[in-house]
Amino acid sequence: MKKLKKIIMWFIIILAAFVAGIIIFMQQDKFGALPSGERLERIKKSPNYRDGEFRNLSPTPALAENTSYYTVIKDFFFNKSKRSTPKEPLPHIKEDLLHLDPDEDVIVWFGHSSYFMQVDGKTFLADPVFSGHASPVKFTTKAFEGTDAYTTDDLPEIDYLFISHDHWDHLDYETMLKLKPKVKKIITGLGTPAHLELWGFDVSMIEERDWNEAIDIGNGFTVYTAPARHFSGRGLKRNKALWMSFVLAAPTMKIYLGGDSGYGSHFKDIGNQHGPFDLAILECGQYNEHWKYIHMMPDEVVQAADDLKAKRLMPVHWSKFSLSLHSWDEPIQKIHTAAAAKIPLLAPIIGEKVTIKPVEATGTLK
Repeated sequence: MKKLKKIIMWFIIILAAFVAGIIIFMQQDKFGALPSGERLERIKKSPNYRDGEFRNLSPTPALAENTSYYTVIKDFFFNKSKRSTPKEPLPHIKEDLLHLDPDEDVIVWFGHSSYFMQVDGKTFLADPVFSGHASPVKFTTKAFEGTDAYTTDDLPEIDYLFISHDHWDHLDYETMLKLKPKVKKIITGLGTPAHLELWGFDVSMIEERDWNEAIDIGNGFTVYTAPARHFSGRGLKRNKALWMSFVLAAPTMKIYLGGDSGYGSHFKDIGNQHGPFDLAILECGQYNEHWKYIHMMPDEVVQAADDLKAKRLMPVHWSKFSLSLHSWDEPIQKIHTAAAAKIPLLAPIIGEKVTIKPVEATGTLK
């Protein structure tokens, strides 16, 4: 009996030390901050915030019916594709973005959901992650080889930085610190600026918005904030910051920036209100039937583009991190099949500079 008590005592001590270690680890600045004070009071007035958290427009369970976290964990360990990461460095191109012709209307994709755009003379950057990982622990969720040819030093001054939500694969602490001298303005959802303020960003440079707001950014440009169907959180608490999509209405074109989203009626609503779009940038990777309500399946991506009344579709959220069970290149293969004869794809390789506006297919499908 004494031996059993001793074992239990040591187990409790080790468990307590483990929990204390996690708590201490999560005090680091990279985990961000929860909204408080005036920011929290503003959030409480949002029609999209109820019972202490932001909500989707329609019921959105984290896991699909008849799925459990046990099943998900088991599948990650035992049923993940053997090709979830590429065996060779991915092909990429490195362009000189510091000396672009200001009259060029181009987009450069950096893998996953990070991309740079120059549109009608203004520069934009979305969800940049250049640290080589998408996790609070550097040796996990590492970027594929060949996807980190660019660094923040390769970017020109950014007029507007879009942050769709605060997940680690969209809001990267190290990248944001390095970008601070280059970014003029940030546009993001309610709550996310709590992280940015902790990281030393001046709140006067941040447009913190709810869904369905308009931001006049001058020279004939308007940004409209729009819903998505997803969730947020960098630590143990979820949905304290709002997840977003964006409509960029420029003088000569209109672009939809989808962020992360499961399929829903919001795409048709946005298409009816703001479409047609010259380009819709939509997530096409990290999907699975287990969590089909928060990430679209490939056929749903094409349907979403149709709902948006998009002339072309650019699939992102693939080819940099392995966050699901599928092979690394399955998303682009499936979206290419699903989009055939339905909508032209803009499918550049990583780092390739491609023209935004022409309806003809541009870029290289690899």
